[in-house]
Amino acid sequence: MTKVILFDLDGTLLPMDTDSFVETYIRELAGRVAHIVEPETFVKALWGGTNAMMQNLDHETTNEKVFEETFLSMSGLQKQEIWPTLDDFYETVFPTFSYLSKPTALGRQVVEEAVNQGYRVVVATNPVFPKAAIYHRLTWAGLDQLPFELITVYEESVYTKPHKQYYEFICEKLEVTPENCVMIGNDKQEDMVASQIGMKTFLVEGYVIDRGDPAYPVHEQGTLEDLLERISRQQGIFKTNG
Repeated sequence: MTKVILFDLDGTLLPMDTDSFVETYIRELAGRVAHIVEPETFVKALWGGTNAMMQNLDHETTNEKVFEETFLSMSGLQKQEIWPTLDDFYETVFPTFSYLSKPTALGRQVVEEAVNQGYRVVVATNPVFPKAAIYHRLTWAGLDQLPFELITVYEESVYTKPHKQYYEFICEKLEVTPENCVMIGNDKQEDMVASQIGMKTFLVEGYVIDRGDPAYPVHEQGTLEDLLERISRQQGIFKTNG
């Protein structure tokens, strides 16, 4: 029986074109730190730190620490030279990017219905962003103040998607087996890989990301409207009898 529902954020509960969002975010961030580091050097270090997080499988090292070490090494900077500017960016500038998303009331309705049905709920967004950036996006989506038991942020996470260890880490945190979980997302690789440890998966249509390979099982799929109906009617993988 499903006890926990994991929700991806970008492109799932918060409809958006992720590529367009990332392009604007990086351009604006590079401009904000141009007085500290040359933009080309900054962008290379930013991607280098991100890739390091994506590859890290060290259970003892947080994504934040992995990013910090790689970024500072590649940029040639000391933390105190740039971190205050980065922190200010995420607190004051990042919130203005809300126009790049297309919030829908359906996202909140889906989560509220899941809670009303007795499910434990998790925001399983790829933890490659600081907490501030992820919480701002939750606010854009109208998902703040909901009783999520866990929101994966880079300060507190040790793995990223599409590693199966990311999903195992969540199960460990919540003391639940993968067989009692459903992962809901729009990415056929990063989200549907949860099936490899025994989770059921639901692919949200609209902003589907598919790199082609590898291919993972999609147990069910549909729009947010379809998802809301299936949860409320206890259909398919949301049947109360499992």
